[in-house]
Amino acid sequence: MLTMAQNRIKRRLKKVILILLIIYIMVSSLLYLLQEKMLFLPTVLEQDYAFEFSQPFEELFLKPNDETVINAIHFKVENPKGIILYFHGNAGDLSRWGTITEYFVEKQYDVLVMDYRTYGKSTGVLSEQALYDDAQFCYDYIKDRYAENDISLYGRSLGSGIATYLASKNKPKQLILETPYYSITDVAQSRFPMFPVEKLLKYKLPSFQYVQKVSCSITIFHGTDDLVVPYKSAKKLFETSPKSITTFITFKKGTHNNLAEFEIYHKTINSILE
Repeated sequence: MLTMAQNRIKRRLKKVILILLIIYIMVSSLLYLLQEKMLFLPTVLEQDYAFEFSQPFEELFLKPNDETVINAIHFKVENPKGIILYFHGNAGDLSRWGTITEYFVEKQYDVLVMDYRTYGKSTGVLSEQALYDDAQFCYDYIKDRYAENDISLYGRSLGSGIATYLASKNKPKQLILETPYYSITDVAQSRFPMFPVEKLLKYKLPSFQYVQKVSCSITIFHGTDDLVVPYKSAKKLFETSPKSITTFITFKKGTHNNLAEFEIYHKTINSILE
């Protein structure tokens, strides 16, 4: 028979397990309910906000459907070498990303960069399918104005999954991925290994599935010290991709936002955009 002390220990143990279970359920619920706020960090612009860039541009308001408006910036140069359709990261809006993409305009490329729904001046209900649909709408807009073999897709961080999806469904000239992931699920599992994130996530963006169907050349940039998207996640994506058309560039000590500070980044960009 159990002694009184053993019974007390048993009761305390049950209480601790119950508390831990409640905490586990609460954290899991928060992960599910707050996942959009954790994944998407938009800033909103007034509809009359006036963009200012150093390169010539046209501001677009594209309408994939009656409930959605996609704000985009279309940089244009004389005699462009091609056009880059750029999908940006999860934070900010076009006032920031437009400035970043001017780097490619300086290389004699037209650039179209869009704000996702709820970002900047873009409106509509956000979802994973909406990201894909709006991306395809922008691709079709470009394809009506440029030869498809002049279109380069560029995806940075969050945008890498969208760009990879688009490349799998179309025939662009090339796909360029900066700090990409194997999937959003993979990144979430690395951050929350104790929780069933695969069942909790509404946004999965399985780049590893889409990259296998890409037929154009693929260039991947990733840093070993990336604390946002683990280097191993990008490495897994590379291992899944078609080896004959994929180049993986490793930046030793590179982080999530400093790859443009490395000479190899500019050297590679100059080479693939030549």
